[in-house]
Amino acid sequence: MELVFLAELAVNGAMTGLLYSLFAIGLVLIYKASSVPNLAQGALTMLGAYVVLAFADGLGMPLWVAIPLAAIVMFGLGFGIERVALRRLAGRPVIMILMMTLGLDIFLRGTTMAIWGATSASMELGVSYEPLFLGDLFISRIHLVGSIVTLVLFGAFMLFFRTRAGIKLKAIADDYTASWSVGISVERGVGLSWALASVVAVAAGVIWGEIQGVDQSLSLLLLKGLAVAVLGGLDSILGAVVAGIILGIIENVGANFLDPLVGGGSRDLIVAAVLILTVMIRPHGLFGRHDIERV
Repeated sequence: MELVFLAELAVNGAMTGLLYSLFAIGLVLIYKASSVPNLAQGALTMLGAYVVLAFADGLGMPLWVAIPLAAIVMFGLGFGIERVALRRLAGRPVIMILMMTLGLDIFLRGTTMAIWGATSASMELGVSYEPLFLGDLFISRIHLVGSIVTLVLFGAFMLFFRTRAGIKLKAIADDYTASWSVGISVERGVGLSWALASVVAVAAGVIWGEIQGVDQSLSLLLLKGLAVAVLGGLDSILGAVVAGIILGIIENVGANFLDPLVGGGSRDLIVAAVLILTVMIRPHGLFGRHDIERV
């Protein structure tokens, strides 16, 4: 029975980790084009969920219409962020762009609170709460749905980065000046990466909104996504998925044994420990590119 329980913790932890990967994929998309982690990805996820609710609850649209419309709105917002804020920072030190994303996070969280308030709203996707068993293992249906969505997006982006547009994004991340010199529109590429990351934010916002409700706490899940992205490698889509599974298992299994000893709250401690150890031991992550410069 103990073995079955451990397997159940691992399976459900892996699926939770795949949901963290939704945040990490958004981080990787932007990092691939700008070499900067987007600290506003959590706020974009929260905003994406609120936009879906605005169409669904505010305008009475069915979710199968509201979600694609929200994705279109967020896609346009991603391009707008590049045009208004990022274009002025092209070629500037990385720390300036990083601080801009932090400011954007604060701005978006403040804006959503001003418009929708601080009360938690529910996201009803129609996923059944009836128990789902795989043999003797209990499986969460919404986590299973979210895992499938993550894997579909993973496959789509793996194919995308084999296309001409995807190769351009990787070239932009390598060297802005060289990309400009061969006629690649750096501004358009960075805007596209933000637009795609904003679409991923809608998917993450919808799934996590169903799990824990739509409120300011959605933006705080960025820590989990950042830990996954760093562990997998900030420039690796595959790493984001694999690291999400690893972190989810470690978090779920570890918390089950540590919570009774420390009185709860060990999940965030485990995630923070993984993030710190990764930066100390393997800063480029499991699948990230390790650039060596001659000096």
